[in-house]
Amino acid sequence: MRGLSRRVQAMKPSATVAVNAKALELRRQGVDLVALTAGEPDFDTPEHVKEAARRALAQGKTKYAPPAGIPELREALAEKFRRENGLSVTPEETIVTVGGKQALFNLFQAILDPGDEVIVLSPYWVSYPEMVRFAGGVVVEVETLPEEGFVPDPERVRRAITPRTKALVVNSPNNPTGAVYPKEVLEALAKLAVEHDFYLVSDEIYEHLLYEGEHFSPGRVAPEHTLTVNGAAKAFAMTGWRIGYACGPKEVIKAMASVSSQSTTSPDTIAQWATLEALTNQEASRAFVEMAREAYRRRRDLLLEGLTALGLKAVRPSGAFYVLMDTSPIAPDEVRAAERLLEAGVAVVPGTDFAAFGHVRLSYATSEENLRKALERFARVLERA
Repeated sequence: MRGLSRRVQAMKPSATVAVNAKALELRRQGVDLVALTAGEPDFDTPEHVKEAARRALAQGKTKYAPPAGIPELREALAEKFRRENGLSVTPEETIVTVGGKQALFNLFQAILDPGDEVIVLSPYWVSYPEMVRFAGGVVVEVETLPEEGFVPDPERVRRAITPRTKALVVNSPNNPTGAVYPKEVLEALAKLAVEHDFYLVSDEIYEHLLYEGEHFSPGRVAPEHTLTVNGAAKAFAMTGWRIGYACGPKEVIKAMASVSSQSTTSPDTIAQWATLEALTNQEASRAFVEMAREAYRRRRDLLLEGLTALGLKAVRPSGAFYVLMDTSPIAPDEVRAAERLLEAGVAVVPGTDFAAFGHVRLSYATSEENLRKALERFARVLERA
């Protein structure tokens, strides 16, 4: 036996998945724990979506699907991107994947050669750097600052561009900061992609979870340079259904489908028919999204008010369902702070793997009762600090 490949040995497991798994295991053991870890809606999948899955089963729609997705769903995606994002794409310029994560993974496999540079804005979702490195790319971090609301500075991005720059990743609304990037900032970043001829990878998975500001898709400015990535997980509470999707230049989409053809073959066929219902039954889906968004807004406000009352600092998020909390009053670093909070019965994710040093990420995709309980336990930790 000659051992594992160097690229697998170099890949770090997802910190968010690992911490959430630990929280679930502690709960199974009977530990009284409030988990603010998972980036997962706590609502059940809407009934009209589940009913569509039942119909697909009853109709025998259980066979292999094409690698890029069933034609009906790709047609609906082209319409969704036109209607909601102002993007003019054909079904052939869309792809369905096993979650938004596979869309990004396939994309980096399709566009990167060894040594190609990808600019990633920090703090960032933990999987971006690992996916880039796994594809042979080089991660170039450009910092966003809490005093600037974690909104990127296009001039700072410009200074990071080199002849090896192949892509820039943007994520708005953002995980883990909750920042929503203004239209003018995204327009400026899209123009940089055109000017310097690199791909703009726009992760818009949280587009419907927006509380202030407006969502803007930079593909409207740079359609030939932009890959727009999204999925059913967050908006429709379909995390376990594992359906992501993307649109962009046809040659890149075709290459991403080739990666799927030699790995997963295709996403789950039944889940694709369910997602088709989510996208096309607009009235029922809109009602669900509005209900969930208002619940998250109330939870965000409750959590922020509670943190402020305790003297804990956090930048007010305008989207998604996360708060980055400054841990300096609790412990010298974010890892020790997360440990102290876990000892008190609250599971959070250290900001280390997000490049959010001195912070922990709190997910408010949980009940108001759980948030109040977490705040009470935060108070006890501070009393002992």
